[in-house]
Amino acid sequence: MPTPPEPRLLSGDEAVALGALDAGVALGSGYPGTPSTEVLETLDRLGGPARWSPNEKVAYEVGMGVALAQGRALVVMKHVGLNVAADPFFASAYVNIPGAFVLVSADDPGMFSSQNEQDNRRYAHAAGVPMLEPADAQEAYDLTLEAFEVSHRWQIPVMLRMTTRVCHSKSVVRRRSERREPLVPRFERDIKGRVLLPAYARPAHRRLRHKLREIARWSEESPLNHVTRRDNGLGIIASGVASLHAREAAPDASLLKLGVTHPLPFARIRVFAESVARCLVVEEGDPYLEESIRAAGVPVEGKLEPFRFGELDVQRVRKLVEGDPTSEAALFESAPPQLCPGCGYREVFAALGELGCIVSGDIGCYTLAALPPFEAIDSTLCMGASIGVGLGMRHVLPDDQARRVVSVIGDSTFVHGGIGPLIEMMYNPPPDGHVVIVLDNGTTAMTGMQDHPGTGMTLAMEPTSRLDFEALTRAIGVKHVAVMDAKKDTVAFKQTLERFLAAGEPAVLIARRTCVLKKKRPDDVQRERG
Repeated sequence: MPTPPEPRLLSGDEAVALGALDAGVALGSGYPGTPSTEVLETLDRLGGPARWSPNEKVAYEVGMGVALAQGRALVVMKHVGLNVAADPFFASAYVNIPGAFVLVSADDPGMFSSQNEQDNRRYAHAAGVPMLEPADAQEAYDLTLEAFEVSHRWQIPVMLRMTTRVCHSKSVVRRRSERREPLVPRFERDIKGRVLLPAYARPAHRRLRHKLREIARWSEESPLNHVTRRDNGLGIIASGVASLHAREAAPDASLLKLGVTHPLPFARIRVFAESVARCLVVEEGDPYLEESIRAAGVPVEGKLEPFRFGELDVQRVRKLVEGDPTSEAALFESAPPQLCPGCGYREVFAALGELGCIVSGDIGCYTLAALPPFEAIDSTLCMGASIGVGLGMRHVLPDDQARRVVSVIGDSTFVHGGIGPLIEMMYNPPPDGHVVIVLDNGTTAMTGMQDHPGTGMTLAMEPTSRLDFEALTRAIGVKHVAVMDAKKDTVAFKQTLERFLAAGEPAVLIARRTCVLKKKRPDDVQRERG
C-alpha cells in the first residue's frame, strides 16, 4: 500500500492549486486580484499549467475552450473580476461541456483590497451555476476536486466561492494519495449543444434547469452538507468560514453546515429547521441563504443589518446569536497607506496637482494618490473606467473645466480594460480633445508584481511577445504620443503635460519607470531607455 502524502500547512489559495493539480487540470487561467492571486502562482510553482490573461473575460473564454476540447479548466478571479467575465459566465451555463470547468470566485468581505463588498453567491443563482463553498484550506482542496467531478458529471460550469479569510488563512491539508489522470483532449462536434443561436439556446435553457434539478437531488444526499447534532434549542445554518465562527461562538447549538450553496438542499434544510426550537442563519455579506430559505417557506431567523457589513468573527457571531445590535469596537487603525517613497508616480501626481487637473483615476496602487499629501484623484470606479469617465466629463463640463480633465491608468489596467475606451476617445473625441496618462511601471504592482502582456514575460517567467503601448496607441489614431520618466526629468514631464492639455486633441502620455519594489531585469532597463 502506498505511503499517504505528508500533511501540509497551506492557505486556501494554495490548497485550491494543489486540488486542481491532483484533479488533472489541463490549464489554469485568470487575472491577478487579491484575494485570489496566489492560486495560479502556486499552480505554476507546483509545475502545473498556469497563465495570466489580459483580463477575466479572456481568461474565462480560454478556460471554456479548454473544457470544450474535453480538458479540465480552472479559471481564477476576485469577485469584481466576475463582473468583467459575466457575459461568457451566464452564457456558458447553457453549453454542454464535455470536459470540466471550475471557476474560483474570491469575495472580499470588509473590502481589504477592493472597491465594493459584492456577494457573488448571487451570481451563481442568477446564472444557474452550481456553487460549492469551502470553510478552510482542507475543504478548499477537497471541494476543488469535487467541483471538477460535478462539472464533468453534469457538463456544467461550477463556481468555487471563496472569501478573503478562506483564501489567506492556513490550516493542515491532507492530500489524497491518488491523482486523477488528465482527460484526453479531443474535439467532437456538437453544434446544437454549443452554438447559442436562439433556436438552440431555448432548449439549452430547459436542459440547464433539468441539470439543476438533478444536482439539487444530489445535494440533498451529499456529504458536503452535514448536520452536527447538539442542543435542539438552537440550530444554526451556515456555510464557508461563517460555519467555523458559528461552531466556536455557539458550541452547544446544532449546526447544518452547507458545502453546496446552489442549488440548496431545501428538504434537508426544512427537516433541520423543524428539529430545533430556534433556527438562525449565520452568513457574511448579503442575506443570500436567509432569503432563499425563507422563499422556500422555511421559517428562519436572519442577521440584523449591522452584521451585513465586513467580515464576521467569533465575537460578532456571538452578538448575532444573542440578537445584540450594538456596534462593535472600532477596528485597529494603522497609519493610512501612501505611495511608496521613490515611486515614479509621485512626480506625476505632483504635476497634476500643480496644474489644477481634474483627474479620473483607475484601479491600482496609484489610487493611493487620492489620499494626502497629493489628493490628486477625483474619481475611481472600476478597472479601465478612468478613460471613459474622463471622456464623459470632457463632453459636458464647461470649457475651462473640460480642458483640465485627465485620465490616469496603470499599465496592467490599460491592457485589462483601457484599450476599448482609448478607441472610444478616437471614435467620439470630445471637442477639446483629451489627455490620457498611462503609468507604466512594468508590473501589476498592487497584487504582488505579476507580469502582463506589456512586460513581455509570462506567469512562468518565460519571454513572450510584448505589447508595444506606443505602437498600439498610434495605430488607434492618436497623434500626440510621448514616453517620459517623470522622476528623471520632472520639468520636461510637466511641460509636456501642459502642451498636451493645450493641444485640444487626443493625447497619450506614457510615464514609464520600473516599480521600485520590482527587481529589474535587462528588459526593464531597455524599456526605460525606450
